[in-house]
Parts: sequence; structure tokens; C-alpha cells
Amino acid sequence: MKKLLLPLLLLITGLLFGQGTGTSWQQLLPPDTVGIWVQPRQGKPAMPFWGHVNGIKVGLDPLPGPRGLIRVYTPYLDYPFPEVMNFIAFEPIPKGQEARGLSELEMSSIHPGKRGKHFWSANSPKILSPPDGAYPARGIVEQIKGEETLTVYIFAEPFDNGAKVYVRLRFFESRPYEFELATYTCPGSKELDYFIATATMGNKARLRTLFFQDGMESSLALWPDYKDVHFTPHAHFSQKRMIKDKKGSVYFIAAPDEMDYLKTNYTVGTHPHWKYRGKRATQYWIKRNPSEQLNGLLNGRFTYWASKEPIPGGVAIENFELKEPFKNGDAFVFGITPLSPEAFIGHIK
Repeated sequence: MKKLLLPLLLLITGLLFGQGTGTSWQQLLPPDTVGIWVQPRQGKPAMPFWGHVNGIKVGLDPLPGPRGLIRVYTPYLDYPFPEVMNFIAFEPIPKGQEARGLSELEMSSIHPGKRGKHFWSANSPKILSPPDGAYPARGIVEQIKGEETLTVYIFAEPFDNGAKVYVRLRFFESRPYEFELATYTCPGSKELDYFIATATMGNKARLRTLFFQDGMESSLALWPDYKDVHFTPHAHFSQKRMIKDKKGSVYFIAAPDEMDYLKTNYTVGTHPHWKYRGKRATQYWIKRNPSEQLNGLLNGRFTYWASKEPIPGGVAIENFELKEPFKNGDAFVFGITPLSPEAFIGHIK
């Protein structure tokens, strides 16, 4: 029975989110495991998939999910591939503008008729034009300050607002549950005020509780009367409220308010993709050497994306991000740890 259910689940996932390039990801070679790293195979069409062998992993289209997003996988939470725990979207804001570029929602110019900007991988910041997407970069394994790391660059096609951006994505041997995103502009890009990398699917784990130095805040209290099918307005949080470590790094932390996902009651119309059955986890952003202008932002939803089905337990956090004036090469860390928020905060301090 399980052998029949897996293909059916993969088909449903693909239909829900749409396949970006048209390439069947099931026909691509699975990744290599070399030491502590998972990396794409070379020389033949392969899955664009990188990360810690026992920790967090990321992938790109054509793996299941919308175009214009980095997929985030957490198999250590008993949530195996190809199920996605969260996504990272690119949302640049050119100088003097307020509207964000939206990597997930803008139409592609490289693939006409496809929604979502095309992402591709490279081993260096010099691959400015997209190579054959069926042959992802392997990533570079190297020692940095005595620690083994895996680095891969993720580029996006130009945005409608003139932004041309990429990120340097880096994993560290000693930190299996997080990765670093350093943000850059390409030559010819419009000058940016901001380049926001946002975690876009907090509703999957139903994140509701935020943790600060002065206490906790709940999405249920932030938007107590919200019952619409759209996103809530953004809530803003100063970095002065955020928990800090001894080096002055700030942590923007969110966690679910549920103890046992297996007890969740969903409406009949809720799509199977939203029915999270993995372990509880704490999600977070870190910014080292934060500026005074750094803020934490988030919005929420009462219903699941693209549906009228209410989220069990009420309005939950959806987009979850840090916003700081853009500096080329500025780095942010995103993580999903199996530690409880209390244990994670104790570890920080």
C-alpha cells in the first residue's frame, strides 16, 4: 500500500504547486552523499539539492514546488523529501521605491508563460547567465576558519523592477540545522534599498509564537479579529527587542503553539499538502552585527494559501523575515532546529 501512496503523494504535490521547467524531477539523478554533505551529481541531469547529510537541505525547481523559491527540507523532523518544510523567496526593493519584487509571483522572461522567476545554481559569483538547468552546480567544499563548509551560489533572472540579484548560500559543518544567505546585486542591477530573503510558508508548521527579550507575542493577539482569505498587514519588530548572544548577534525566533501535530483536526477541504505530521521545531533568523535599522517583519493568514480552508487553531504566521538596508554581501542566517524555543534560547545565552 505504501508503494502506491508515495507516487500518488508526489503527483498531488506537483499538481498543487506546478512544475517550473517542465523537466520531470523523478527522472533526475538523486544527489551524492560525500562525507557530511549532500550534493548534486555531475555529468548527467541531476536533482538540484544541497545540504547536511543529517541536517537541513535546500533544493530548486524542478523539485516539487513553485518556481522562484528555494525549497527547505528538514528530514531530521521525520519529514522526508520531497516534503518541503518552508521556502525562501527573493524580494528586492530598488532605491526610492516601496513595492517589492516577488520572485514567486512575477512572470518569467526566460520561460515565457511561466509564473515565478527562474533560479539557477553556480560554483562562483561569475555565472551571470543561466546554464542548462538539468546540470546544477555541485557546490564548493572548503575550509573556512578551520571549519568545513559547502557553498553554492543561487541566481535569479532579472526582476520586473530592474533588480538583478543572487545569494551565496553556505552550510557550516558545526551547524547542521541552519545555513547562511549572503545577498548581492549583479552588474547592471538597479541600486537597491533592500534585498529581503523571506521564509514564506510558516503556515505549514503553523508558527504562532514569537520570542523576545521582554517576553512572547502570539499571532492570535497580533491579528485577533482577522478572518479574511488574504494576507494580514505586516507586523514590525525592532531589533532592540530581539534576543542577543554574547557577540551581539540578534535572533528573530518563531515556533508553533501546538504540542502534538497528530492531534490536529483539519477541515474536509484542506489539501493533503498542508497536513504537517512531522516533529515540532523552532524557526529563526540571525543577523550578526545588526544595524539600528534592522527590523523583523511578518504577516499571517487565517486560511491556507490559495484556498478558503481555515488554518487549524486560528491565524498563523506566514512570511517571516529580517529587513535591513541593503549592503552588498550582507549575510543572514536561517535555521530550523528540533530544539524547543526555550532550549534554543538557553543555548543562545
